[in-house]
Amino acid sequence: MSSIKQPRNAPSADTEAVLLGVFLSVVVVAGGGIYATAHLSALVDDRPSPGANPFTVVIGTFSGDVPWTGSSTVVAVLLGVVLLVLTAGTMALLLRRRGARGRVDRAASRMGRGRAIAPLTHKSTSGAAKRLGVAAGPGLPIGRSVATGAALYQDWEAVSIDIAGPRTGKTTSRVIPAILAAPGAVVTTSNKRDVVDATRGVRAHEGRVWIFDPQGLTGEAPTWWWNPLSYVTDETKAQALAEIFATASRRADARTDAYFDSAALELLGNLLLAAALDSRPITDVYVWITDPNDDTAAGILDRHNYPLPAASVRGVVGSPDKQRAGVFGTAQQVASFLTNRQATRWVTPAGGGLHFSPEAFVATTDTLYSLSKEGRGNAGPLVTALTVAVCEAAEEHAKRQPSGRLQVPMVVVLDEAANVCRWSELPNLYSHYGSRGVNMLTFLQSWSQGVEAWGREGMRKLWSASNVKVYGGGVSEVEFLSELAQLIGDYSHVESSTSYQRSSGRSVSRQHRTDKILDVADLAALDRGRMVVLASGAVPVLARSQPWYEGPDREAVQASINTYAPGTAQ
Repeated sequence: MSSIKQPRNAPSADTEAVLLGVFLSVVVVAGGGIYATAHLSALVDDRPSPGANPFTVVIGTFSGDVPWTGSSTVVAVLLGVVLLVLTAGTMALLLRRRGARGRVDRAASRMGRGRAIAPLTHKSTSGAAKRLGVAAGPGLPIGRSVATGAALYQDWEAVSIDIAGPRTGKTTSRVIPAILAAPGAVVTTSNKRDVVDATRGVRAHEGRVWIFDPQGLTGEAPTWWWNPLSYVTDETKAQALAEIFATASRRADARTDAYFDSAALELLGNLLLAAALDSRPITDVYVWITDPNDDTAAGILDRHNYPLPAASVRGVVGSPDKQRAGVFGTAQQVASFLTNRQATRWVTPAGGGLHFSPEAFVATTDTLYSLSKEGRGNAGPLVTALTVAVCEAAEEHAKRQPSGRLQVPMVVVLDEAANVCRWSELPNLYSHYGSRGVNMLTFLQSWSQGVEAWGREGMRKLWSASNVKVYGGGVSEVEFLSELAQLIGDYSHVESSTSYQRSSGRSVSRQHRTDKILDVADLAALDRGRMVVLASGAVPVLARSQPWYEGPDREAVQASINTYAPGTAQ
């Protein structure tokens, strides 16, 4: 970034230094070659050694005191050939390394290294694992420092957030490696099947693989089912499930009505409670919502000694027509995903097969893949509800273990979180899960995507609660990148200016300047395979990604892809 102002054709101080360095290098190489030739040719000709003093040998060679024979010429030629080969090899290696370097790699030396990034190093994270009693390695892999090549990890207490645009390699370099490194149960969400195809074959060796695919993204028929009403154990859980369904199906900034929305969620929660108490399928809830005159749910609540929820349902049923229609209509919109017959096969006994228990799952080394995509038939509310149920079951399981945390950490990979798993309480609970032994990794395509899902303050809370923050490039949001550039910091350098005058000759002036280590333009155009890692207690570090195909599990992952990916040999 420094600029040097020079008159045209005037040699700069840097140029003069380079020329002097080249001249001295030539003198040293030539002198060393003459010295080596004199000694080697003396051995070949069986002559006395010309002496140990290099200056005497070189001067003697030119003066004739040290004889130059035919053997000397042969030796000099051979040494010249060896020198050329070594020089060519070195240049090729340097060019190859330079070609592999990213455009922003120059910034690595000004960012974190050594002790400045101690919380991310193998030594530190291994120590943390030992302290926590986790015998599963140092932690989840992040990448390697560009400056030193050291491997970087997030420890078993850390929760993280990744922001990277589409096709920046976050799936191959962060999502899949995290799943492969998980020592215990794994929960992962996604809106496409690539993660499933790449890792299910590997994870099948660790435990059972559960694929929750209400929209048929993998084409798998349901061989098991999960009852969302198993989450409902009382009126509080019923209301929580209603809110999960609501927030997972609409944007954080969606316009709502203060009365109708709150009344609709209360109604939906009470209907969910009634269906759970009477061991009914969740689809009965939608049937009740479509008939504002049906008070079946109120009768069930009365029989199970829930008089106040029963009174609330009867109050809505008996309200004026317009008011009743507004409350029931709003509740019907929230529960509209239940009309997807393909999706409900995964959450009702009609699908058949084994019933999935979150409480049993969290004590295993099984893997749960939950899939959904945006658009018509979106099953996001079901995916979110299942994810919440498993995470809360893990929290309860952790409370019963020594130190109140899972002895074998559970890894939760929320890929495409803003589209697939809009969990409204996630920003409030994020750091808490790390203390329970639940390592959560949230992946977003941009900062604004997180704002859309959790609101501006919610996104800031999620970002601040993350022990590890990873930016992988591909984002063009100036406000976010400006704040990121400030977090990365500045560096100081000297800018020199040289001028020439006939009267006084050359003069050099120097000024100290401060610039961003990586500015907005650098971050927006971050090279593929590079990431900026910010961690609690560490200086920001520029890292090189480590995709699965460069890791020890590459053959196993490729075998899984060959087995399960469409169009491959089965």
